[in-house]
Amino acid sequence: MIKPFQRGVAAIALIVATVLAASPARAQQKSEIALSRQPGIFYMPSHIMEKLKLIEKHAASLGVSGVTTKWITFSGGGAQTDALLAGGVDILNTGTGNLLLLWDRTRGGVKGIVATSAQPMTLISRDANIKSIKDFGPSDKIAVPTVKVSTQAIVLQIAAAEAFGADQWSKLDANTVQLGHPDAYAALSNPKHEVHNHFSIPPFTFLELKNVPGAHIVLSSPDVMGGPLSQAQFFTTTKFADANPKIIQAVRDATKEAQDLIRSDTKQAVEIYKEITGDKTSVEELLHLLKEPGMMEWNLEPQGTMKFAAHLFKTGTLKNQPKAWTDYYLPVAHDLKGN
Repeated sequence: MIKPFQRGVAAIALIVATVLAASPARAQQKSEIALSRQPGIFYMPSHIMEKLKLIEKHAASLGVSGVTTKWITFSGGGAQTDALLAGGVDILNTGTGNLLLLWDRTRGGVKGIVATSAQPMTLISRDANIKSIKDFGPSDKIAVPTVKVSTQAIVLQIAAAEAFGADQWSKLDANTVQLGHPDAYAALSNPKHEVHNHFSIPPFTFLELKNVPGAHIVLSSPDVMGGPLSQAQFFTTTKFADANPKIIQAVRDATKEAQDLIRSDTKQAVEIYKEITGDKTSVEELLHLLKEPGMMEWNLEPQGTMKFAAHLFKTGTLKNQPKAWTDYYLPVAHDLKGN
């Protein structure tokens, strides 16, 4: 059986071949744009963009009429990169790890557009014996969206390096198993399931802490990273960006409008999120969750990504070390104060 990480590496290798070998003749302006995202409130800006047709609106204001968008939800970033490879999507909205890995493997052929959110990720356990990262034994499984390359998996590596020593960064890799966030929540909710731990994102973090007996926080991403970390950002191939510069600008403008709406009318934003996702959590509870620390980190600029990249280069996952975050983001974002 091919392991998820092996499939991910194979898909990335094929993306390299596709991106580097594609001829200029294939790069042409598109009017039907396919975008992907994962489940969770991290991706609320994308739900607002879908509902209010903000990309279409901003494209039209830039002189590109007739643009349509198709939004596709995948359980993890690995599935999203597979879809990019297959030509099923044009733009991804997913984690920093996938962006950096594709940027590296394609020699700059994949780059970010803008970040969308940097809410905390939280490692949750329902095992009373696990109170810190040092308490995980060899059989304690930790659910992450994609093993080794998801943002959660890499933050876990950074935490392991800090807890056990720099050369022990991969100590907990063998504990990780690949589960989308809804499936991981279901696993934690089932007392007979072998997965007792989940590196979670909102709203699953709060649902688990509220509904899973014994669920408690082991660590959070701000503790590990020293501040917010962009968990979701839009990125695409440079060939698509070069052929569709106004679409790229429209994505930036639409993202900003969506983020502004979340701040100015949070209730409307939550109602849109519920409508698009079918999330059964009440509006009142979601509004309460968004008042928790770090939950309003909706920013265009990348946050914490260079520390992330430094770890990946140090461990050999990245072959090329970026000099600045602008190396792996398109010029449309270069006026922002990222890190």
